[in-house]
Amino acid sequence: MAKSKTLYQCQQCGGHSSKWQGQCPHCFEWNCLEEQAVQTSTSRFKSLNKKSNLININEVEINEIFRHPTNNSELDRVLGGGLVPGGVTLIGGDPGIGKSTLLIQALSSLTKNPNQEITAIYITGEESIEQVAMRARRLDLEVSDLLVLSEINLGNIITVIEKEKPSVVVIDSIQTLFSEELNSAPGSVSQVRECAAQLTRVAKANDVSMIFVGHVTKEGSIAGPRVLEHIVDTVLYFEGESNSSYRLVRSIKNRYGAVNELGIYSMTEKGLKEILNPSAIFLSETSFDQAGSVVTVMQEGTRPILIELQALVDESKQSSPKRLSVGLENNRISMILAVLNKHLGLSCHSHDVFLNAVGGVKISEPGVDLAVLIAIASSLQEKQVHSKTLIFGEVGLGGEVRPVVRGQERIQEAIKLGFKRIILPRKNLPKKTIDDVELIPVDNIKNALNAAIK
Repeated sequence: MAKSKTLYQCQQCGGHSSKWQGQCPHCFEWNCLEEQAVQTSTSRFKSLNKKSNLININEVEINEIFRHPTNNSELDRVLGGGLVPGGVTLIGGDPGIGKSTLLIQALSSLTKNPNQEITAIYITGEESIEQVAMRARRLDLEVSDLLVLSEINLGNIITVIEKEKPSVVVIDSIQTLFSEELNSAPGSVSQVRECAAQLTRVAKANDVSMIFVGHVTKEGSIAGPRVLEHIVDTVLYFEGESNSSYRLVRSIKNRYGAVNELGIYSMTEKGLKEILNPSAIFLSETSFDQAGSVVTVMQEGTRPILIELQALVDESKQSSPKRLSVGLENNRISMILAVLNKHLGLSCHSHDVFLNAVGGVKISEPGVDLAVLIAIASSLQEKQVHSKTLIFGEVGLGGEVRPVVRGQERIQEAIKLGFKRIILPRKNLPKKTIDDVELIPVDNIKNALNAAIK
């Protein structure tokens, strides 16, 4: 028989405390402990391994991972080739970003693929069956083989999955489900963790590819305890600016493929459309005759993407100059401004600095440091960068230009888009010359600035 007890649980990290405290002893957040009536039972979880005997790891038989391709090239790229039987994927994003649209499009492609027999179930806890059907018809999708269930009771969902034995299951969303084993409300930390753990066990025991849709907090992280990201096999984030039609799917964790892969979509009236050549899209309206405009290439997983960086340096009218950036890390910008002042004598202490990565792309790698520095210097001196010039490289605190990963792929992507001059770290210089392309290797930011600005 289940035993009940009362604990105080942190709504930020999911940690437990036997008594109420003003500050969580685990994550040190304030006023986040809430009383939870927790029931414990020893029969809820069963081992996934039929044998518990010790075995030499060299004697373990390894089978090749079979995948269910979604026939959506961008989503398959991020997943590592498709959905893995028994694998659990968590996808999070802002409300209205297009998570449900992406998944129903993927399920439509899966079920109508003649090369594989796929049974898919779309379980919705936020919408009615009629609303899901209306979305499918509005998007003009073929969903005759897609099964839909409107349910939030965890026990009923597990019963349906074990009875139907589907290939793919989508849970939209994990925060709406509740387990009768717990007394807390749906969406609480304990319910989210319990439902995710139980569904993960069912998915692996029945070889079901399962996808959780997760809500996102104000800080941009998936709501619920961080342990939710540890339970699942793959974590995807669906990003995009509200004033832009572009949507980005980024992998943060993937046990079956590479991380930091990026899929790019465009939101249209008929749903999400794949963008197979994002560099051409992001550079379609690039103006090369303006000071502060620089084209660079960032690396997301195995994909190089050309983007435009814009910098605006203006004399400040306030005692504390502004430092604003869109798509770039503020701490990285502060470091680049310090290097610019120390090693080139270009001070921005009395100027406002604004930086923008065109297209709503978020850049997290250091390979664009040199391009950011050149863009700021170009705007500060009101001098243009040479046309058809691409710049990439990492900037060190000593003013040196460091090499970046996958330099050859970045060069090939620039040549494909028609760039004739490439300023790059000397250690990334190819051994063979390239016809009709001027490669300019640099060792420090002074040489890079002289080569870039007219």
